[in-house]
Amino acid sequence: METVKEFASKVVNNVEKVIVGKRGPVESTLLALLCQGHILIEDVPGTGKTILARAVALSIGCSFRRIQFTPDMLPSDVTGVSVFNQKTHEFEFRPGPVFAQIVLTDEINRATPKTQSALLEAMDERQVTVDGHTYPMEKPFLVLATQNPIEYEGTFPLPEAQLDRFMLRIHMGYPDKASEIAILGAQQFAHPITTLEQVVTQEELLAAQEAVKQVYADDLIKEYIINISTATRNHPDVYLGVSPRGSLALYRTAQALAAIRQRDYVIPDDVKFLAEPTLAHRLIISPAARIKNIDPKEVIQDILSSVPVPGARVASR
Repeated sequence: METVKEFASKVVNNVEKVIVGKRGPVESTLLALLCQGHILIEDVPGTGKTILARAVALSIGCSFRRIQFTPDMLPSDVTGVSVFNQKTHEFEFRPGPVFAQIVLTDEINRATPKTQSALLEAMDERQVTVDGHTYPMEKPFLVLATQNPIEYEGTFPLPEAQLDRFMLRIHMGYPDKASEIAILGAQQFAHPITTLEQVVTQEELLAAQEAVKQVYADDLIKEYIINISTATRNHPDVYLGVSPRGSLALYRTAQALAAIRQRDYVIPDDVKFLAEPTLAHRLIISPAARIKNIDPKEVIQDILSSVPVPGARVASR
């Protein structure tokens, strides 16, 4: 796992040159990248969501595109459109901004559900179908979506099918006093993003992604993950629990976290650490629980405290 650890250290240290005091969100983004997943960043404006996406893209040397979602945007504005060429008398496909390796979908909940659904195929199957033709996405492919949890006017809540395709939901949060002072000093003359350089290659990323898949997870760990997911489906405060895709997301990210921490095996603490960011956004709280202001995070913490943690397996002689 030395390869994954070295890769992670290079990327995280480089991104932290522009994202100060937010190692947790930076590492979470890297986890999704290693697991070929997508991230939903939910936070107020100005906390560095866009800069985080740009910094990751520059660190790996990936192509980066930003889509500013608005209510009048059409699905073709995301995926692309076929245009008739007068010279060749044939239709030519002009790819949309989703055809990039790292795509930032800013304020995703401001687009209509019809436009939001244009991302579903790209996020799940790494391809886009337009006018009956299927176009594959370039590897690696990562969607970082942002939404403002405060302002709801003129927004369209993400449907469950859309939320379920995000491997992680993270929050940037405000920086502490020392970090904010460091930000002011770093941007006195120019933004440090302008001088950020590539520190790893795409080949190294693909190698790290394959290495993560080799991390061992005992059957007891897999059973622990399923027990947590099953508990969300049977919890009295939950209307709709975690899907099998959620269980797989928790499993994959636990593998990646173990690799970053230089282990070739998953432990229960990895699962507990990632349960909230991988599962909470997939839960739909029941109306009765919503009246009591019960949060999905509280449900996950309640489940983690009640589901038995697996112990060590006794080796047979």
